[in-house]
Amino acid sequence: MSLLKPTRRDLLRLAAAAPAFAMPAAARAAVLTPPGGGNATQFRFTLGEAQVTIVSDGYFSIPMSGQAINASEEDRLAFLAEHYLDPEAGYSHTNHLYVELGEAKVLVDVGSGTRWIDTAGRLMENLEAAGIDPMGITHVVITHAHPDHIWGIRDDFDEPIFPDAEYIIGTHEYDWWMQDGLVDRVGPAEQQFVVGAVNSLQADGLEWTLAQDGHEVAPGLRLVATPGHTPGHMSLVVESGGQQLMALGDAMSNPWMNFAKPDWYNSFDHDGERTAATRRKILDMASADRIAVLGYHFPFPGVGHVKPRGDVFEFIPATWQF
Repeated sequence: MSLLKPTRRDLLRLAAAAPAFAMPAAARAAVLTPPGGGNATQFRFTLGEAQVTIVSDGYFSIPMSGQAINASEEDRLAFLAEHYLDPEAGYSHTNHLYVELGEAKVLVDVGSGTRWIDTAGRLMENLEAAGIDPMGITHVVITHAHPDHIWGIRDDFDEPIFPDAEYIIGTHEYDWWMQDGLVDRVGPAEQQFVVGAVNSLQADGLEWTLAQDGHEVAPGLRLVATPGHTPGHMSLVVESGGQQLMALGDAMSNPWMNFAKPDWYNSFDHDGERTAATRRKILDMASADRIAVLGYHFPFPGVGHVKPRGDVFEFIPATWQF
């Protein structure tokens, strides 16, 4: 089966729910223009004995019409305006967790590679800029098989980018994408996502470890089932020295809406109700146990804490330290 590359039109068709209503200029987001030079692409900190680096794969834009599809258009647009968010296009960061703990050197997700959007696919060069040897990575955890998380698994010669690593994905996630005939049971835009996932999962030279909830990747690193966005989505918890950090993948994707409106879900969530239930569970657990969180699509570096506020929550970004 040959690889099909989704076009921008396909992506818009997949994510769009309804056109955004026109908004007066005063209600639109305040836009900060791109920098004249480059910004940082990595962020380092320690968590107990764990050495943690957040590495960017780049960015891409998604239509905001696909956000909060179970909310009224009036409520959705009011929320976006209140939080200075563009009602038409959302800017998505891509924050990869790389952690060294004991003998393990673990990377979460492999980005887009050269097969999806030209503003992403920067992971390999940014790993090298951070002084991380790609050949030294011992484990690669895939949260789920969407393009921006797995299509970078092969280089341009179809070789695995981390040939000596153990590749780990949730059993249910793997089984979902690999089921017979799935490509014929989804819409045209989703078909290309299915083909891309299958091609990535079947890349030559890969052997997969299929994991269940609670799977220990290495001492101090375990997987937690966080389904909804995809059927078998997994998150990774790092624990060391009495501190914890959860790499959320896409279980949560917006640090304002997902916290203040945890029951709103998006057109690109496979099961919206389950996504919301999982999100509530994560927020309750993270706030009660003071677990730091990393959002893959949160503004870089995407690390922070969960503060309860009545029956909803607030994201408190971690302090950037030079």
